[in-house]
This record gives sequence, structure tokens and C-alpha cells, in this order.
Amino acid sequence: MRVSVIGCGHLGIPHAAAMAELGHEVIGVDVDQAKVDRLNSGQCPIYETGLPQLLATHTASGRLKFTTDIREAADFADLHFIGVGTPIDADGRSYDTAQVFGAIRQLTPHLNRPCTIVGKSTVTVGTTAQVTALAHRLAPAGARVEVVWNPEFLREGHAVEDTLRPDRLIAGVTTAEGEKAIRAVYAGIIDAGVPIFVTDPQTAELAKGAANTFLGLKISYINAVADMCEAAGGDVSQIVDILGIDPRIGAGGMRPGIGYGGGCLPKDVRAFTASARQLGADQAATLLRAAEVINEQRTGVALGLITRALGDRPIKGSRVTVWGAAFKPGTNDVRESPALALAHALQQAGATVTVHDPQAVATAMIRNPELDYSNDLPTSLDGADLVVLATEWPEYQTADPHALAGRPHTPLLVDCRTTLDAETWREAGWTVHQLGRPGK
Repeated sequence: MRVSVIGCGHLGIPHAAAMAELGHEVIGVDVDQAKVDRLNSGQCPIYETGLPQLLATHTASGRLKFTTDIREAADFADLHFIGVGTPIDADGRSYDTAQVFGAIRQLTPHLNRPCTIVGKSTVTVGTTAQVTALAHRLAPAGARVEVVWNPEFLREGHAVEDTLRPDRLIAGVTTAEGEKAIRAVYAGIIDAGVPIFVTDPQTAELAKGAANTFLGLKISYINAVADMCEAAGGDVSQIVDILGIDPRIGAGGMRPGIGYGGGCLPKDVRAFTASARQLGADQAATLLRAAEVINEQRTGVALGLITRALGDRPIKGSRVTVWGAAFKPGTNDVRESPALALAHALQQAGATVTVHDPQAVATAMIRNPELDYSNDLPTSLDGADLVVLATEWPEYQTADPHALAGRPHTPLLVDCRTTLDAETWREAGWTVHQLGRPGK
């Protein structure tokens, strides 16, 4: 098929490259000419595992190209994916869908023949109906333009894998033609055995928020348990193993730490909580808000652990190295990064902070220019009084603690992601503190 992907960000670029990998001819659309030029040269402006190689392959083959001309996309494609951003609105609780409706207003006046618009962006319930009405009003093809909502469930850092081999597909449709188009564009994935749920648009719109909010609940729950372990002297990692073996619970996503971040989970939990209140489901909203509160307090919890680790030395005047800037490993996305929030809080408390990250230093410097940065792991430790692991990159888990032990004044490590083999680091002379785990 000939498809377009409108919006080339953390969602649109991986989706466009994956559609080309599935055999479609793809044109991506973005308003940023510099970004489009870079993409057409095969260079990726974001980091996602496997994405640079996929992008280079398919731009070189001619199967994937990018443009700023939405008319070109309208003339080219029979199916148009909408992958623009839906940031949290000014009220802090709902989605700002201005970019979605802006894309529809720019695209539909050029739709002169039957085609399908497929929404990927996360939106408020009722958006599909509004988009459909607008598209039918503005498009010369009128009601021959189908609108389907097909929410994405990508994990940043795994976006390519999750697009090519998702655990499920959802299509919110109102007509048989809309369902047919979705089944055609995802034929290779469906034939490989991936289940597809064909629903009404409202169910599809709610499904994304429900999924991410449940993940937020799970993370906040185990962080609350970690706090209880901290107070009681228990070991949260063993509790995760004990709970995770129950198939009704599962250990996936249940890692204690300094909370969730990124461009999706925080805003989806907020918006889903707001939707619960708007729908009159007050008890649901109370439960969901509790998960938010726990997540919002994680920086304070981490600062408490750091204070205890320093003992008689105050944070003010200390030199602290923070390992991690991205909100999770596998991406250079630093939106609502717990690691950067912690680094900023340490600086506000009077520490001199140096941040290291394998991929996200450049993007972090834009968001938090007040911090110092290092691209070299050993050098990042020079002169440090304390090292804080804030993003669970594999580079930190496989680092040699013996080789690094001599660089800080005192080898003191606070593992805020509970991912390191603490005993190995202790054998190398480090004093290790971990959230929700006993021992030093």
C-alpha cells in the first residue's frame, strides 16, 4: 500500500520506518524542513534501538521518503496515519489535540478520492467522532474518507520492535470499509498471529489510557511497597519475585525506583484520571490520583536515601554524579525524566551535579542546561563524592566496579533503580545503598 505518516517525532519516525519494513511505500510529513532533510539523508534525529539502521535502509531503497508538503502526501497515499503530538493541555489534566485537528484541517482539503485516515495519537474520548465530522466536511471526497482510531502501545526504546511485532492491534471503526483498510495495512502482522481487536472508536480511545494508567498504578504500587520495606528493613526485590510468580500479577513493569516518566505515561495517567472524574467515576479517580501522588513524591524519596547515604556530610557542597538522563534506557527522550528531576533537585539542594547518559546528553543539555554533563563514563566520576544510578541503562549494569572504584573520593553509590548486583560492587570497595533493600 501507499501510506503517509503525518508527524515525525518519537511515534511517527519509528512507525514510518516500520511500515516501509512491512513492504509499504511510505511518505512522512513534518513541518520542520531541517528535520525532513536530515531524515531524507538517512539520519535519525531521535534515538531508538534499531531505528537508525531501519531508517537508513529504507530511505536508501526509496521505499521511505519525507516531505513538508502535505498535498504531496494526499496525492500519494491511500491511507494516512496521524502521529502528531498530543501533549498535556494547559489545565494539566487533559490532552491538547490541537495538532491532531490541525493535521486534519491541512490534509483533508486535498483528499479528492476514497481513502482512510488512521489516528495513532492518544486522544480524549469522542475525538474520533469530531475528526470524522471535520474530515467529511472539509474533504472533497466527503464521506468516502474513512476514519479509524488505532492507538499505539509502543514502549520507548522498543518502538521498532513493538510496531513490527506488537502484542495486539486495536482498531476503532464505524464501517466495514474502515476495518478492511486496517486489516490490509497490517496484513503481515496479523498473518503472523498478532491478535486484532475491532471495537467502536470510544473503546479504542479509552484502551490506550487504560493500559498506560494500569502500568502507572503497578509502578506506583511497588514503589509504595519499597517505601514500606525501607521502613521495616525488608527487601523489595524479593517481594517483586514473590508477587511476580503469581500469573494474575506478573513481574513485568514492577520495578521499584524513582518513578515513571516520558512523553506518554505521566500525561496518560493524568488524562485518564481526569476522564474518570468527568464521567462521574469518582472512586476510580481517587484510586488513579493516588498513583500520581506516589509518583510525584519519588524524587523526595530518592533525596532521602541520598541524605542517609551521605551520613554526616550535607548534600550542599557535595559533588554528585548522576548516571542517567533519559527517562528510561533505549531512548534519548528526556521528557518528564525522573533522572533529570532528581539531578535538578540535587543541584537546588546545593550539590555540584554532573550527568552522564549513553545516548541522551545532547537532549538533556537542551532541557536542563544548568547541569554539567559528561559523555565518558569513567571521567564522569572524577572528583565525585557520590554516584547516583537514576536510569537503568545496561552500560551501568555491566560496568566494571573495580576499574571505577578509584575515581570518586569515596566509592559511595546510591542505586535508585535497584538494578545493580550490589554484592559485586561492595566486593570492589563501594558502599552501596538501594531503594527498598537492606544492607550497605
